[in-house]
Amino acid sequence: AQTMEMMYGVIARELKAMNIEDAHLQDYLNFYCLGNREEPSTDGSPESDKSTDKSAAGLARKHRRFMIYVHAKGMIVDDEYVILGSANINQRSLAGSRDTEIAMGAYQPHHAWSSKKGHPHGQVYGYRNSLWAEHLGMVDDHFKEPSSLDCVRLVNQIAEENWERFASEEMKTLQGHLLRYPVKVEPDGKIVPLPDQECFPDVGGKICGAPTSLPDSLTM
Repeated sequence: AQTMEMMYGVIARELKAMNIEDAHLQDYLNFYCLGNREEPSTDGSPESDKSTDKSAAGLARKHRRFMIYVHAKGMIVDDEYVILGSANINQRSLAGSRDTEIAMGAYQPHHAWSSKKGHPHGQVYGYRNSLWAEHLGMVDDHFKEPSSLDCVRLVNQIAEENWERFASEEMKTLQGHLLRYPVKVEPDGKIVPLPDQECFPDVGGKICGAPTSLPDSLTM
């Protein structure tokens, strides 16, 4: 949560400096996660929601909800450039002299902002829209301009509804797999847990993180 607070704090200070009062920090920066809920089986197999297993795995089976873990790292920049790989997108992993990682970057010279004099609609654009369709469970004209406020607020609305469905004790199917990262962002950028949601459902783990005994020098 500290990294998120740092980033939101920068935006909050800039909005204040520009006297912009009607904007929300999440109009500019958002964090999401991926999850899934599976409908109960209709083939006559035993219903998992009758399980009495109180372990994390047992609770996940009972509620039929699971976080989706993706080890790959990816970044799409302005529908023009894409980077994909196992490497974290930072200096340590990409420098080539420290971690043993691999990643690739790609763009199409004829589908760049500089050559098109406008929004590029090449394969990177197509890949991003395909990914969004999977994550959000729909295709919408707003997705053509991802930086627009209308698009940002639509995506946030879907992600918010998906988190509420994911966290509900009642079985509710998600629209796609994109969930809001379940924290509240205060106007000054401070990050706090949502009411009664300090830990992730079933599997546990503090949503806002917890202190570690490891010294910073081991994780830098």
